[in-house]
Amino acid sequence: MDVILVREPGLFTTVQDLGREGFGPMGVSPSGAADAVSLRVGNRLVGNAQEAAGLEMTLLGGTFAFPDGAVVALAGSNFGATLDGKAAELWTSFEAKPGQALKLGPTQTGARCFLCVRGGIEVKAFLGSASTHILSGLGGFEGRALRKGDVLMIGATSGSARQRRLSARALKEMQPRKILRVTPGPQDDWFPEASRRVFYESAYRVAEETNRMGIRLQGASVVKAAEGELTSEGVSLGAVQVPEGGLPIILFVEQQTTGGYPKIANVISADFHSLGQLRPRDEVRFERVDEETARSLLRKQEKLLASEELLFE
Repeated sequence: MDVILVREPGLFTTVQDLGREGFGPMGVSPSGAADAVSLRVGNRLVGNAQEAAGLEMTLLGGTFAFPDGAVVALAGSNFGATLDGKAAELWTSFEAKPGQALKLGPTQTGARCFLCVRGGIEVKAFLGSASTHILSGLGGFEGRALRKGDVLMIGATSGSARQRRLSARALKEMQPRKILRVTPGPQDDWFPEASRRVFYESAYRVAEETNRMGIRLQGASVVKAAEGELTSEGVSLGAVQVPEGGLPIILFVEQQTTGGYPKIANVISADFHSLGQLRPRDEVRFERVDEETARSLLRKQEKLLASEELLFE
C-alpha cells in the first residue's frame, strides 16, 4: 500500500473528513474539516468521494514525501506550496512522482489548507468517521495532530486519474467571507434592541485563543437584559454564544454539545467554510438574514458543489 511520510508536520496538521454526525446526545461533537467546502472540492479534484479523509493544515504547513508517488490536490488557503522546489498550484490536481516531497510554508491568505490524495488517507474509523477529535484524543491518526516521522497509509485506487482544475466561476463563488451571515438565535429576545444594534453594527477581531472548539471575538460587549441563568441546552455548529462579559464566541467543529450561555445568533450553513478560514486578528462583521434566505444560499452552494461545471479537465 502507498504511503505518505511526514517529514515536518507543520504547526497543527490533522486527518479530517466530513465529521461524525448524530452523536451529540453522547457528548461527541461532529469534528470534521474546519472548511468542509475546500475538503470536498479537493477530493473531487483527485477523483475521490467527497467524504474521503485528507490532511488539514492550520496557519503553517508541513513537508510530506511520497515514496511511491501519488495524485494530490491542495485546496483552501495559499500556503506557498512547492513540489521538489517548484511551485505547486492550488485548486488543481497534479502528480507527485515517486520520491518527491511537497513542502508548505506559512499561510499567505486564510487559516487552513487541505492536502487531498487520490485514494484518501486510510485510518481506523471512530464512530463512522476518520476525523481527529483532538479534545477526546480519538479518531484520525492516533487521535492527535501529526508528528515528524509519522507514516500515513493511502487508500487503494483503481483506474487512471485525470488532471482537474477548479473553474474560475466556482473559485469566485467560494471565496471566504468576512461579513458572516446569521439568523437570530434562540435567545435573541434576551438582548435589548440597543445590544442587538451593537452586535450587528460592530466589527469584531478574532482572538488569539481561537481553536477548533470555538472562535473567540474581541470588540464591543453585547449586554443581555434578562436576569438569571439559562438552563443548559443543546448547541449547534455556528451558534454565537454571549458569555458573561459580553464578548461573543462562535461555536466551531469541536464545540461542546450543550451550553448555558444565551445565543444571540447562528452563522448560516453556507458560511461555515468561511469560519474555517478565519485567522487570529482577522476582522469580521455580522449580517442578519432570514431563514428562507439561509436555506436558499445553502441550496445554491450545494448545487454548485454538485455541478459538472465545478471542475474542468
